[in-house]
Amino acid sequence: MLVRRTVMAALPLAAVTVLAGCAGQNAPAPAAAPASARPAAASLTITDPWVKAAEKGMTAAFGTLVNDTDAPITVVSGTSPAAGRIELHEVVDSDGSMVMRPKQGGFVVPPRGTHQLQPGGDHIMLMDLPKAVRPGDEVQVTLTLQGGGTFRFTAVGKDFAGAREDYHPGHGDKE
Repeated sequence: MLVRRTVMAALPLAAVTVLAGCAGQNAPAPAAAPASARPAAASLTITDPWVKAAEKGMTAAFGTLVNDTDAPITVVSGTSPAAGRIELHEVVDSDGSMVMRPKQGGFVVPPRGTHQLQPGGDHIMLMDLPKAVRPGDEVQVTLTLQGGGTFRFTAVGKDFAGAREDYHPGHGDKE
C-alpha cells in the first residue's frame, strides 16, 4: 500500500506583508510576479511510513521522504505524542559493530530526490515510549524542517524482528 502525505510551508512573512500592503484605496491590482520571482513553497511527502511495534522503551519510524522542490529540505528534529522524545539517527560501523547514533545536521532530502529511512540505516528514533506501540497502531509524527516549517504524518505500527543495532556509547539503551 502506497501512502503519501504532503505539507506545504507558508509564504515568507515579507511576501505576505507586501501582498497585504498592495490592497488599498482603489489601487489597481498588482500584476502577478513572474514565476522565477515567486517564493517556492517547501513540499515534503513520505511514502510507506511505518513504526516498529514495541512493548516499551523505544522504537523507530521508517519510510521514504520525498522532496518535490528544486531546493534541498533538511529535517532537523521531531516530536510525537507516542514518544517522550525523538532523535534523528544513523547507523554506522564502529570497530566492526553497527551502532546507532544521532545524525549530525539532520536528514537532507535532495532537490527532486528522496531520503530513505530504513532499519539498519537512517531512521526516526522514538524514545521513552509512554505506552506500547502495537501492530496496526497509528503513530503521529511531526518533523521540524530547517527554517522552521513542519511536516506531519501518520505511521502504522508493524511487527519487525531485524535491525537490533547498539547505541553509540552515551546515547541511550540497547533497543
